[in-house]
Order: sequence, then structure tokens, then C-alpha cells
Amino acid sequence: MHKRVVFIFLALLFFIKSNAQCAMCRAVLESEEGQSTAEGVNDGIMYLMAIPYLLLAGVGFMIYWKFFRDKKEIQ
Repeated sequence: MHKRVVFIFLALLFFIKSNAQCAMCRAVLESEEGQSTAEGVNDGIMYLMAIPYLLLAGVGFMIYWKFFRDKKEIQ
């Protein structure tokens, strides 16, 4: 039963089509001549995407460090 629920959830997740921008943002970004606004939006997306990965990497490093530090104290 559990595998069936996970399969249905993943199937729906992959079939849902979504757009990254609202219609107004998309129209402004496509119609601009110099593309400076589009570059700014892309930089903002990269900044917002990087923060969760850095936090996750920090937590992973702390767990890794704690595991090996405790292992050395036991020996």
C-alpha cells in the first residue's frame, strides 16, 4: 500500500506542468531589449537557490564532524 501511494504521488508530480514565472513577469522579461532585468531575475533565483544548499551542507558537515569526533573519543 505504501509503495502505491508513493508511486501515485511521484506520477502526479512528474505530470504537472508548471511555469517558473507569472504571465506579467514573463512578458516583461521577453520584451525587454537589453535583457538586464532578465539577468537580475536569474541572479536572484541563483541566490535563493544557493542558500538552502549551503545550509544543508553546513548541517551535513556538523553531523559528519560530530560522528567522527565521538568515534575518536571512544577509542
